[in-house]
Amino acid sequence: MISKCSKIIGARYYHFNITVGEGEIPSPRDRLGHGTHTSSTAAGIGVPHANYSGLAGGTARGGAPSARIAIYKVCWNEGICTDADILSAFDDAIADGVDIISISIGTQGIIDYFEDSIAIGSFHAMKENILTSSSGGNSGPNSSTIENYAPWLLTVAASAIDRNFVVQTQLGDGQDYQGLAINTHGLNGVMYPLIYGGDAPNVSAGVSPSDSSTCNLGTLDGELVKGKVVLCSEVRSGLGPQLAGAVGAIMQRDGPYGEAYQFTLPVAVLGSNDSAHVLNYVKKSSNPTASISKSRGVSDPKAPYVASFSSRGPNPVTSNILKPDLAAPGVNILAAWTPSSGEDYAIISGTSMACPHASGAAAYVKSFNPTWSPAAIKSALITTAHAMSPTKNVDAEFAYGAGQLNPLAATKPGLVYDVGEKDYIKMLCAEGYNTTNLRAVTGDSNICTSTTNGTMSGLNYPSIALRVKPRKSFSNSFQRTVTNVGKSNSIYKATVSAPASIKISVEPDTLSFEALLEKKSFAVKIEGDAEKAILSASLIWSDGFYNVRSPIVVYTLKK
Repeated sequence: MISKCSKIIGARYYHFNITVGEGEIPSPRDRLGHGTHTSSTAAGIGVPHANYSGLAGGTARGGAPSARIAIYKVCWNEGICTDADILSAFDDAIADGVDIISISIGTQGIIDYFEDSIAIGSFHAMKENILTSSSGGNSGPNSSTIENYAPWLLTVAASAIDRNFVVQTQLGDGQDYQGLAINTHGLNGVMYPLIYGGDAPNVSAGVSPSDSSTCNLGTLDGELVKGKVVLCSEVRSGLGPQLAGAVGAIMQRDGPYGEAYQFTLPVAVLGSNDSAHVLNYVKKSSNPTASISKSRGVSDPKAPYVASFSSRGPNPVTSNILKPDLAAPGVNILAAWTPSSGEDYAIISGTSMACPHASGAAAYVKSFNPTWSPAAIKSALITTAHAMSPTKNVDAEFAYGAGQLNPLAATKPGLVYDVGEKDYIKMLCAEGYNTTNLRAVTGDSNICTSTTNGTMSGLNYPSIALRVKPRKSFSNSFQRTVTNVGKSNSIYKATVSAPASIKISVEPDTLSFEALLEKKSFAVKIEGDAEKAILSASLIWSDGFYNVRSPIVVYTLKK
């Protein structure tokens, strides 16, 4: 067991061309808590009796508790992070000899690899045998919102765990509604006047009823809402009602949701139907009242499923590379928090929380297989992931990639799909990169020539994505090579699962190995008609002990 004093073995901070603002700490120390939370999730030692104000009690432990941590602080002023600082941090981490880089920072919009500091920095890390694990972004559930989609990155989506936090909302007419929220205290059963935010606009500030219904900061009239519970049409931070003097808030959220938001005043987040009932009660009652309880933990039997906020594929730049790669716990995660907040722990959600779960798993896999390349570690994590249900996640693989992270199986995957720097260069050249923008990524003297040009479908990736035209027949082949890391003498047979509208054949469909690290190649041919926007399939290589599963996705172009 690593002692607390030796857990963090390095810490640096960067603020090139950034003015460190009020309240910021010009040091590696964490002010906001995000870095502490993610670091402890990746590699925190076991701490018994951890909880957040009595919620989620138990032993808190990171994914690789025996690992040591080096900290590189690049973000300031509520999330401002410059490319110069990110690249400098990558350079220092590489020079420091880290094994895994965990980066819970996203890009904004669709950025080509040679303009993306995280893609560039992680490519340099890959060249030095360092895997970079990254968050997939919190812009879901819209399609093609995935962030950090470079093929040499491990891109992680956020899935729900089997614990959620509920609160009860009691109305003066006796009706009771269950919602989601993380409240450290409630209203103790006391009934308070209930008002609709749309009936309390801050008229002196020129706020309309439609704006005040959202309860956004500065939209509410403090004289009207003071000492009351406010009904809001949207989920906000809660600062609007709190600063206006409200004692609590009921907030409406449309569509599916699984994460419980954390608030500093009692809040209940209700679905649209329940919120409509509450609004009807407010409008019809002459003296509407409400009370909101403290949160309590409950089991979520539907888990795991991908959170609605988790960004979705397909990959906006390289269409045949499936992103995200896999899903990991990222909803209602209890982990350490910055001491400056007055709390030792916090419960928050995001792909930022999912990423360090995968980073810890990657470190765990590397501890058993120290000579493996970044691609081999990533392949192990992808091909051993638990398959997830497309009925719970309508975006299927574009929500969860290969499925739910399975660290134990990933230490012994049987076969791996390995990729090196030269393979990525061939892919980039095939994508149309010229020597100038290729070198912007690689940072060396590589060039694109007729001998370096590969095919976009030829990258030896452990998953397959094929974009086709709607209502058109198609036929495409993908070449893959696997390396035996299981048993020296083994025979693997291919099993394909696919919908009736597509045919997938594997040639050869049997691979015989006589030694460890022996390589075998095969071709996957996919043909048929695209009857749906997303068609999910899979290829499993099995020797009776190891099951090496690759997701296959056929999807249509937008009209």
